[in-house]
Amino acid sequence: MAADPLAGRAVRVLLVDDHQVVRRGLRTFLEIQEDIEVVGEAADGDEGVSRTEELRPDVVLMDVRMPGTDGIEALRRLRELENPARVLVVTSFTERRTVVPALRAGAAGYVYKDVDPEALACAIRSVHAGHTVLQPEVAQVLLTQEDDRVGEGRGGILTEREREVLGLLADGRSNREIARALVLSEKTVKTHVSNILMKLDVSDRTQAALWAVRHGVSTA
Repeated sequence: MAADPLAGRAVRVLLVDDHQVVRRGLRTFLEIQEDIEVVGEAADGDEGVSRTEELRPDVVLMDVRMPGTDGIEALRRLRELENPARVLVVTSFTERRTVVPALRAGAAGYVYKDVDPEALACAIRSVHAGHTVLQPEVAQVLLTQEDDRVGEGRGGILTEREREVLGLLADGRSNREIARALVLSEKTVKTHVSNILMKLDVSDRTQAALWAVRHGVSTA
């Protein structure tokens, strides 16, 4: 079974963590998944960026705190390089001061290292499919602690259609899924998403989704 029916192949994953034991454990579990292929490893952020550029994986599992170039800086560099790999942060650091910078740097998801193995595999597939994945405990950290109120007070300038798109985006839907749900073209949805990011003054879908959660914008 392939993770992406369009591509017809397994999700290609790169492991970036400074602890060899962690990388070995992740590889051992992931290699038994029929739809996930571990294509390489890296021991720090600098090597992680180089290997991502070289191997072009679909998903990178990245720790945050590593010697030398850490995960946050590696995320920023990958974004500057416009590398298409989706980065799922897998770390033991639970503080908001670590979570927020990772998401702002471009992480598509954030889970803790004690995540259930099957849940991790599901997170990899979900991130590969274009969704944003936050372990429930991570979302709780973001919602219960004081934030800098990105986009605060700007919800009123969104149109009704933009709020519908934002609600579906916050539910983790891809542009294709949003288009199908609202009977729109993907191009139109992409335009709405761009307008939402501009109006909320946020840089990516993850920040827009977090804004929506904080302000009760949902399809539920």
